[in-house]
Amino acid sequence: MSKRMKWSLLGAVGLVVAVAGASMAAKGGPKPVEVRVEGVQKRDLVASVTASGQVQPRLKVNLSADITGRIVRLAVKEGEMVREGQFLLQIDPRQFEGTVQRSEAALSSARASAAQAKANLDQAQRSYQRSLEIKKSNAGLVSDEQLEQLRTATEVNKELFAAAEHQVEQNAASLKDARWQLSRTTITAPMSGRVTRLNVENGETAIQGTLNKDAATLLTIADMSVLETKVKVDETDVARIAIGDSAIVQLDAFPDTTFLGRVVKISNSSVKGATTTTADQAIDYEVTIQLVNAPKDTRPDFSATAKIITDTRRQVLSIPIIALTVRENEELASRDTGVTLGKAAPAKQVGKKDVEGVFVVGTDNKVSFRPVKVGIAGEKYFEVITGLKGGEKIVGGTYQAIRELKDGALIREAAAKDAKKPEGAKS
Repeated sequence: MSKRMKWSLLGAVGLVVAVAGASMAAKGGPKPVEVRVEGVQKRDLVASVTASGQVQPRLKVNLSADITGRIVRLAVKEGEMVREGQFLLQIDPRQFEGTVQRSEAALSSARASAAQAKANLDQAQRSYQRSLEIKKSNAGLVSDEQLEQLRTATEVNKELFAAAEHQVEQNAASLKDARWQLSRTTITAPMSGRVTRLNVENGETAIQGTLNKDAATLLTIADMSVLETKVKVDETDVARIAIGDSAIVQLDAFPDTTFLGRVVKISNSSVKGATTTTADQAIDYEVTIQLVNAPKDTRPDFSATAKIITDTRRQVLSIPIIALTVRENEELASRDTGVTLGKAAPAKQVGKKDVEGVFVVGTDNKVSFRPVKVGIAGEKYFEVITGLKGGEKIVGGTYQAIRELKDGALIREAAAKDAKKPEGAKS
């Protein structure tokens, strides 16, 4: 083998070794992370709070009996419309009619006794006055003892007359109470509306409402012209709701239709009131939403889901909710702003060592973590207040990739699958 051929062979071997070494080095380098890349762009955002509850009329009354007795006449049916003052049902009045008659007789007797006591008093007063005048004209005709007896008789009859008058008043009060109880045997409608619940039948016994409120309820009348839904809202969301906020309400009974509503009341105390709660127990507040265009077929206790609109933004910079992440507040420099994370003005402190931000994609397909300040949250996007500019590219998914991504990592954009233009995006 000639010297020239020897060097050629050595050169070829060296080239193979170099190529193999380069290949191995390439295989041993950082592997790009597959992510979904999205552009920072303007969108319309709507912040909302969703809660569920039941439909109730704004005004309803539960009628119960003030007396106990058997129902002898029932004049209404469930679902029927009634007018204020309309007769509804009759409780057997015979016992109470007898009580009224006895009270009337007792009052008449008391009045007669009072009249007799008044006559006795007048006679005693006249006798005393005559004797007093005789005593003045001729002291010997009437003794002091006789005059004292007449004065005492007058005082006694005065007290007897007063007692008789009090007896008249007592019997008059008893008669008034008896007549009131008799009037309670006839139940009329206190308001106009629909009989939404009827708990009794003709012949059943109505019990006094003070004994058992639930069991004593005879029927319910509701004004179905104004309907409301009372929903329970978590304490973390109730502060964002205000009186007058609009709402979109969906009733389970009408799955293909939505209805408008408006917040009319927010409770000041939690649903559980002042009861002791554990640390992990949810605390809810009751929010009342008045329905604007509820259908006539709506009934009480229909299940409802309300989406309360708390804020809106028109064409503001936004990022996907999934893109926002937190990282420890280390001395990482932002390539675009030159701001250290620990001193960044837009950084929102989540914990003592954490800041919120996104991963911005550079021209070399490497990402850098940048702190951002966000505003309201829509269904899928956050409003960006500071930290980003329109047109910048950020890592928008997946959640697993963002959670494990690090500053300076190399990424590769995943192929879009049936990609659709985000709702609300500006073209």
